Amino acid sequence: MEYMKVRQAADKWQMSERQVQKCCARGWVEGAVKAGGAWSIPAGALLPEEPAPAQPEEPGQNPSGLMPLLNTPFEPGRCMAYIRAMPAGPRRDIALSEYHYFSGQAEKAAQEAELYLIHPDQEIRLSACLLYTYANLSIGQIQRASCTLAQLSRKPEKGETMTPQLMAARAFVATTASVLLHLPLPEGLPPAIECLPLLPPGLRSFAMYVLAHYVYLQRDYGKSLGMVEATLAMQTPVCPIPAIYLHLVAVMDYMSLRRPEEAQKHLLAAWDLARPDDLIEGFGEHHGLLGGMLEAVIKKDWPEDFKRIIDITYRFSAGWRKIHNPVTGHDVADNLTTTEFAVAMLAARGWTNQEIGAHMNISANTVKQHISLVLQKLNVSQRQDLKKYMLQ
Repeated sequence: MEYMKVRQAADKWQMSERQVQKCCARGWVEGAVKAGGAWSIPAGALLPEEPAPAQPEEPGQNPSGLMPLLNTPFEPGRCMAYIRAMPAGPRRDIALSEYHYFSGQAEKAAQEAELYLIHPDQEIRLSACLLYTYANLSIGQIQRASCTLAQLSRKPEKGETMTPQLMAARAFVATTASVLLHLPLPEGLPPAIECLPLLPPGLRSFAMYVLAHYVYLQRDYGKSLGMVEATLAMQTPVCPIPAIYLHLVAVMDYMSLRRPEEAQKHLLAAWDLARPDDLIEGFGEHHGLLGGMLEAVIKKDWPEDFKRIIDITYRFSAGWRKIHNPVTGHDVADNLTTTEFAVAMLAARGWTNQEIGAHMNISANTVKQHISLVLQKLNVSQRQDLKKYMLQ
């Protein structure tokens, strides 16, 4: 029998060498043998597909493979215990990738999601693609992120048969990927709002976060806030991850309405849900839209956590811009520190130096120095010119 090496199989199957090795290790490639630490694969072996798990789901668990952790009302502080209690298989692996992503461990999340990019179960595959896209933004693998983003946004092929539930799942992940990158909505899929009744409760809540975020980008802050407040009021039991993201949009809305006291309440509500399980990713992702609220609240009381959040911000925003800026032509600034960006965002919205300083616990003179440096870095001369370099 003729054999090929892992590299040849990876080229043949259009997947990474690591994916091939993992498929072999899990017994998904018929006839593959390992000798001296290297795999030999039959030359005629077909693209591996994982068999459907034979293990039944635990009572009360949602059998959907679409972002299972996002869809779970676990008790804060018990996230990993919930994952460990899941039956072994793809859903648990995806849930673990979700945990690593939402806790700011992008490298692990990408490695765990990568294996399921070709999984035959479309909900598992969609979950893997969404996680892989966003995790790769944070680790600087922009080409990989772009490839899976294209898969998420593709139109259904002619003759492709999909159930209403699967179409809803497709619309959910495609809309999520597009809105959070501030890209145009995907074409060829039903509007996400029409698919809400077909999503399970936790994913429905996260979909409402995505829609509220979209409305925020249209600058209809009151409507966005109403969507958030209604969803939070109806979320019983509470799914922590969607709730964290909903609270963060409320912070964005209240800061845009210049109501920082209400914004702070929502930030602390999100923090209370996130901190027990270290689910800090969302805070780093949204830093630029939170109007200096992290500096005003988290920095002074949780300085070590703040440093980790800012590290997430730098890594995530660098990848985010590399996809967002070329597609939209919106040149969001990439040469400012997080503090400079927060100050510039508030200045662009008409806040005075005194108001910014009082909000961010710094002097008005320090604010002035930050703004002068920002203007210099962006090569503009007036505060009103900042808007085109800031997030919307």
